[in-house]
Amino acid sequence: MPAHSAARAAIRPVEDAVLTKAVLRAAALLGLSSAALARVLGVSEASVSRLASGVRAIHPATKEGELALLLLRAYRSLDALVGTDAAQRKAWMDGYNRALNGRPKALLERADGLVAVVAYLDAMRAPA
Repeated sequence: MPAHSAARAAIRPVEDAVLTKAVLRAAALLGLSSAALARVLGVSEASVSRLASGVRAIHPATKEGELALLLLRAYRSLDALVGTDAAQRKAWMDGYNRALNGRPKALLERADGLVAVVAYLDAMRAPA
């Protein structure tokens, strides 16, 4: 095995662990239950439980990883808009959004809804 392949193989578990930890934290801060996070990622609730216990991790190059990265992007965009105000974040997540035609918290549970929420938040952050 070439040296760069060995180094890459050693980095992968670290990347996976960082993504997993970040997604679990973002989900908690967004007010998503384990069941809701499972629906966002397209995995079972048992898989989310294994993520939380450290038995398994999310690899960024998988579909689960792509959805996890989108969820992180949604969290970071919302955090940039409302700051660290948990009450504003909760109100935005739970409130009906006419532009999205739904509650962001519920929309996140479908891939198309997650993409729509990310696109909306990106547009809200962009300078006019």
